[in-house]
Amino acid sequence: MSGHRWAARAAAGAAAVALTVTGGAVAQADDDDIASLGAEQITDRSRDALLKVTSLRLSARGSVDGSGDSMSVDLALDRDGNCAGGIDMGEDGSVEIVKRADDVWLKPDRAFWETHVPVGGSTFDAILDGRYMKAKADDPRLLSVTEVCDLDTFRELVEDNRDAADRGTLTKGRETEVNGAPVIPVTRARDDERVTVFVATEGEPYPVRIAVEGPKEKGTVTFSGFDRPVPAGTPSVDETVDVTALLGRSVKPV
Repeated sequence: MSGHRWAARAAAGAAAVALTVTGGAVAQADDDDIASLGAEQITDRSRDALLKVTSLRLSARGSVDGSGDSMSVDLALDRDGNCAGGIDMGEDGSVEIVKRADDVWLKPDRAFWETHVPVGGSTFDAILDGRYMKAKADDPRLLSVTEVCDLDTFRELVEDNRDAADRGTLTKGRETEVNGAPVIPVTRARDDERVTVFVATEGEPYPVRIAVEGPKEKGTVTFSGFDRPVPAGTPSVDETVDVTALLGRSVKPV
């Protein structure tokens, strides 16, 4: 699995698992104490709060498919499809990403080229020489990047799973803190998988952290910077190589 596909699965998948519940519990009035609500009502509140945001910062750390290989993604993204950040696949390399409107800039490191483009990767690395490769965001070879960069990708996944069945047992834990902020944890257990969402108890009931633990997946997804604009800066012309034609060679989708 490529790092970009892992990023989408780790972040969106964990969010959908943690933020949807069985039944049709309806959240109470906004002036209720979130920590006093039941587990289903808390997850309803956190899901609805997440669906309302226009932008956020998403950080995911962990491993999937039982490989044990640690990967991470750190992106600021919004509902207009803009994003800025990067993906680190450990020994398989890393990629810096900037997407603005219809354009996307990628800066893979040498390890990425050697792993994902074993034939000719060193040539591409030499051509870029530390610069970003620029292409149109709708290039089919880059769809896995542009999908990760769009907050609507995650919102749609959460919405699509709103009424799914067989979610397992939900349990509310004791109040605690995440990065110094008070939260209430709700854990969903099914078979040998546990997913815990930590919901803010002050201000909007945002899900600020999700922890996933199971035989095939283990890691955390952290949400922050709610409704803060994605940085608008893009790489300069001197930092960029337009490689649309270059991508027509034997480069596999990233």
